[in-house]
Amino acid sequence: MNKILTLLLTSELWIFQATFAARHSLKYFITATSGVKNFPEFVGAAEVDGVRVGYWDSDIQSPEPKQEWMRQLVRDIPDQLDWYKRKCSGNQQVFRKHLEALSQRLNQSGGSHILQRMNGCDLDEESGEVVGYNQYGYDGEDFIALNLQTLTWTAPSSQAFTTKLIWDGDINRLQYNKRYYIKKCPDWLKMYVNYGRSVLQRKELPSMALLQKTPTSLVCCQATGFYPKMAMLFWRRGGQELYEHVEHGEILPNHDGTFQMSVTLNASASPLAHWAEYECVFQLSGVEEELVIKLDKDVIQTNWIPPSNFPAGAVIGGAVGVLLVLVAAVAAGCYTRRRNGEFQAVNTGVEPAPPPQC
Repeated sequence: MNKILTLLLTSELWIFQATFAARHSLKYFITATSGVKNFPEFVGAAEVDGVRVGYWDSDIQSPEPKQEWMRQLVRDIPDQLDWYKRKCSGNQQVFRKHLEALSQRLNQSGGSHILQRMNGCDLDEESGEVVGYNQYGYDGEDFIALNLQTLTWTAPSSQAFTTKLIWDGDINRLQYNKRYYIKKCPDWLKMYVNYGRSVLQRKELPSMALLQKTPTSLVCCQATGFYPKMAMLFWRRGGQELYEHVEHGEILPNHDGTFQMSVTLNASASPLAHWAEYECVFQLSGVEEELVIKLDKDVIQTNWIPPSNFPAGAVIGGAVGVLLVLVAAVAAGCYTRRRNGEFQAVNTGVEPAPPPQC
């Protein structure tokens, strides 16, 4: 089962359609913590079509519009900002109680704990179809999710069963959720899209490159600088998409608001004479043109140097350089993670530099 936080980063990829339907999304991300040092107790962020449009945390105690068109919206409709201030302040208290209750139910005493929620809705402008969602993760694992069809909570693990029973009994909350996700959320999403249409519906194609660490390692196809987030990058051979010997990376944000993604191919599984049959393909929602880069040994970028050409001084210097980088990372409190359900800064409103994928 995919972790909820992987879903936070990649959900738009799964709704991409070859017909390029006009789909939009409004997503809210909340992270509440207890016992976590040097991090706000409560962080909230809002995204429209994958673009960060608002932010709040328990340190600043004020909602911050993140796009010029969103700032114009709250100037025109001040009630929007007031609503977010009340909602974020209230949720800060609610999530604090949730964390306390979960610690008691799960017989946890002390330590650090993190509760996250992703909720919102998707809207297809052509069909009018609305899909709402409300799901929680606890300490890096899928915890509980709302089924809007049955108006019941689904618990993927036994530790959430007691919470499910309690939340299933809160009929008023369930009815509020139904009204919000089916009516209010899509109505607000339409309003946001109308205000930000010129920005949200722009199309930017990426630059593409083939990268390889060594002649025997995986060949990485990277696309960077595309917008919007709904895009696909894949390897194909003879016109057919490949699934074997292929691994897809996450869609990650760039500092300029565009996105990057990568897909690797185990090219060593195929003889060099057959490489010309392979190509990496990028497709962007709303754009009929696709970008293609052929698998060609001469166009693969690498800074690999054959071992026989390595001077001893370079090896020693490189090792010292790596050590200095590690020391600097520790001093700055930095760390890396695998997709094992731990929390990423991108989901909490922090805007880190995207790590290299290849």
